Amino acid sequence: MPTFILLTKLSPSVASDAQTREIIGRDWFSTVHEKCPEVKWLEHYALLGQYDFMDIYEAPNEEVAAKVSMITMSKGAVKTETITAIPYQRYLEIFRSM
Repeated sequence: MPTFILLTKLSPSVASDAQTREIIGRDWFSTVHEKCPEVKWLEHYALLGQYDFMDIYEAPNEEVAAKVSMITMSKGAVKTETITAIPYQRYLEIFRSM
């Protein structure tokens, strides 16, 4: 399955209270799991910088990845960016075949 990276920036109102943030985070994960059961979560990171969170997951296609992003936006994110990731060894195989 393709690997995707989701970068998320939260609205200030969602990010300001730790308890509320945790509840919203659990609700977000539950909704994504319910609406996109085929998604396999690999990593979840809190970030210091332009974005607040980075999630790495596998999904069968970009339509499911778009759904994950849309759910994220509906749960308090003001900005998301989804990036396709290719494992490095596969990248080298593609590069060598050129």
